[in-house]
Amino acid sequence: MKRFATLLLALGILSITSILTAGELTEDMKKDGWISIFDGKTLDGWKANEKYEGFKVENGCIVGFGNKNHLYYMEELKNFELQLDIMTKKNCNSGVYVKSQWQDAAWPVTGFELQVNCSHGDPVKTGSLYNIIKIFKAPHEDDEWFTYHIICKRNTLECRVNGNVLYTYVDPMENGGVPQGEKITEHNKRISQKGHIALQQHDPAGIPQFKNIFIKKLPD
Repeated sequence: MKRFATLLLALGILSITSILTAGELTEDMKKDGWISIFDGKTLDGWKANEKYEGFKVENGCIVGFGNKNHLYYMEELKNFELQLDIMTKKNCNSGVYVKSQWQDAAWPVTGFELQVNCSHGDPVKTGSLYNIIKIFKAPHEDDEWFTYHIICKRNTLECRVNGNVLYTYVDPMENGGVPQGEKITEHNKRISQKGHIALQQHDPAGIPQFKNIFIKKLPD
């Protein structure tokens, strides 16, 4: 009986694990409006903002390597949900940007960066909304897949990791955008009404991996 209970517990853990990872796009997700934006084979629809290579596709994953680079999904989005699986190696520092404007050869200065970092020296860990909300203990380990689920709607951003809601950030600018004609400054540089999703390759020490990248567009 004890062994049977242990087996049931193990099966339960496996079941929970399967729920907490993005996995394949299910028929129910398709009916609900989710689409895949990475085909697991090519970088079609994506573009790196540095001239040198910094991303490749291996074993169905987008893998970052080398110096600073950002891989943009080239469609601009306003209200949407993003779900993706990520794995870090030791000392990996990376990030997922949302609502960022395209910039050649530069760190994105608009939109929001959700940190990806378990063991890098930067004390700000996975789940943090960079420069806004700081989390100092990563909700995952290196060498294991975790799922980011990010919901951007109007002036709110909800962050979930492995199904757990970490926070809902409410942007102080009611319309979620820099006023027309106003310059981007240190005060407003993280604010963008709409923009791109981007994946970050931070430095040569880090090798982030991304897969199962899905979006669901939401009404205005």
